[in-house]
Amino acid sequence: MPKPAKTDRVFPAPANARQSHDLVRFWDRVVRGFHWALVLSFAIAWFTSHSFEDIHHWAGYAAASLVAMRLMWGVVGTPYARFLQFVRHPAAVLRYPSAMPKGSEARHIRPNPAGGKMVVVLIAAMGSAALTGWMMTTDAYFGVSWVEAAHSLAVHGLLVLVFFHVAGVAMASLRHRENLVRAMITGRKRKAEPADIA
Repeated sequence: MPKPAKTDRVFPAPANARQSHDLVRFWDRVVRGFHWALVLSFAIAWFTSHSFEDIHHWAGYAAASLVAMRLMWGVVGTPYARFLQFVRHPAAVLRYPSAMPKGSEARHIRPNPAGGKMVVVLIAAMGSAALTGWMMTTDAYFGVSWVEAAHSLAVHGLLVLVFFHVAGVAMASLRHRENLVRAMITGRKRKAEPADIA
């Protein structure tokens, strides 16, 4: 039986990856479920902050639980879910956006350096919003001005981060001819080409 050509495997894939002709399994169900559940919990918390207090609180608890689960899965989860797979050195994070005006940024199979950093920052911001929101419900911190200010800052900062995240996803999708929103639903991305970075 002839050996496969070297170009048949451009980058290492997880052992359980099921590949089609031009797609490779990338985000697992836990990561995808976390992503969309976090989007939903944040949206519910945002729109109920001044109207339905109980729903707002439960949305915050859900967000906190999701963050805790994602932190654990980022250590023990499937290969592409682990933080070590996509958290890059700060120098690499800074180089990536500087290449974008020239259109020379490479396509990454994992989140690109800027995208990986954004994942970490979004998780931290959501955790901060959930923590300060919970503190506001306790006897020790109820009505304390700095806790309320910290919660407001975390929530509004998170909204700004979401805007940049969506803009980054849209830009990467256009530049690399790849629908990343669909990829976060199906868990599949286009296989690496020779110029891509795994």
